[in-house]
Amino acid sequence: MIKTTNMILAELSSYANPKAKLSRLVKEGTYIQIVRGLYETDRGVPRHLLAGSIYGPSYISFAYALGFYGMIPEAVYAVTSATFEKRKNKKYQTPFGMFLYRDVPSAVFPLGIRLLQEGDYFYRIAEPEKALCDQLYTMPPTANTRELSALIFEDLRVEETTFQSLSAEKVAFLAQFYRSTNIRRLVALLKRRRRG
Repeated sequence: MIKTTNMILAELSSYANPKAKLSRLVKEGTYIQIVRGLYETDRGVPRHLLAGSIYGPSYISFAYALGFYGMIPEAVYAVTSATFEKRKNKKYQTPFGMFLYRDVPSAVFPLGIRLLQEGDYFYRIAEPEKALCDQLYTMPPTANTRELSALIFEDLRVEETTFQSLSAEKVAFLAQFYRSTNIRRLVALLKRRRRG
């Protein structure tokens, strides 16, 4: 369970020195410090469940979400999340692994997100279409749809079958908020493959 320093100190208020008691509990492993001011009680918690509490507002996206949905074959070493108006990328190395955060346009930030629950934890993750759009938004613009196709299938190694199942309508709706060449071309590519 995720707890803040203030929550724990309130629970330890009967001790003469709650901060010293918290330090001992961390040494004993009762609490694992994730980042400053944030602790977890379960060493085995899946790391993606912590991402939204470490830095926010944010939702899981980019490569981690693509891996989560089985769209790319590689295991992703860092939990990647989208933020907005932070203006610089953030990186946190924690006992639970690496967490990376980067901006997407403010207008698109609240769209295409799922709120999921695992046990007592809730987390936000981009829908497959949004995760791919977010990923392409961060990459240099491609010259044409052929180049975009190579980027998606050869560089990112997106699985053909999962790509075919993406909604061109959802991507077309999202595209207007990114103002990104790659995402406009993604709409064209999805429509062309559906016809073919």
